[in-house]
Amino acid sequence: MKNHVKIKSLLVISTLFILVLAAQVLAAEGTPEQTIVDEWKSVSIPVAPELKPVALEVSSTAFLILDIQDPLCTKERLRCAASVPKIASFLTLAREKGMAVVYSMTPSGKLEQILPAVAPLPSDPVVSSSVDKFYNTDLEKILKDRGIKTVVIVGTAANGAVLHTAVGAAMRGIQVVIPVDGMSAIDPYAEQYTAWHMMNGPGTRNRATLTQFSLITFK
Repeated sequence: MKNHVKIKSLLVISTLFILVLAAQVLAAEGTPEQTIVDEWKSVSIPVAPELKPVALEVSSTAFLILDIQDPLCTKERLRCAASVPKIASFLTLAREKGMAVVYSMTPSGKLEQILPAVAPLPSDPVVSSSVDKFYNTDLEKILKDRGIKTVVIVGTAANGAVLHTAVGAAMRGIQVVIPVDGMSAIDPYAEQYTAWHMMNGPGTRNRATLTQFSLITFK
């Protein structure tokens, strides 16, 4: 009789333990009926990715300047406008080193809309497309013909041209370097998401490096 009571007590305790554990798991992960929209406010912000120093091989690297044009990068779009002097400074260094420079515009963009501070030279290739600058353009051929193995990508929007072109480059076996102080979006969350995606997306995480201009050197 005593053994029967003990066994019954143990079963009750075990059941309670399982119920408590299940409740904790559900509290941590949400109920099966919840969607990410339901859990939106409870999602934790990931740890910021590490910005790493990069030494670029000039002969096999191209500097991609994406959509730095009027009206996408004006005083009304402060985050983009703030990135232009930094992009311009690196562009000067890249040209001094003899690095290839390639530009992009939106489908409706015009060459004269590219901001003067980062304007292309007559010899610089310019492609025109939507967010993925490889789509319906000669960008892949331009890079391949120059023996490019690494691209440094800057521009706007971070979650548009920068992200999608970076994914396109990585999927083509090209190493991608993104100086985070050279990409911009209308709001910071889009930039944060882009940085997270580059380091965690299955198409980019093994071929992408996040850095900033001050951490870039040349071989």
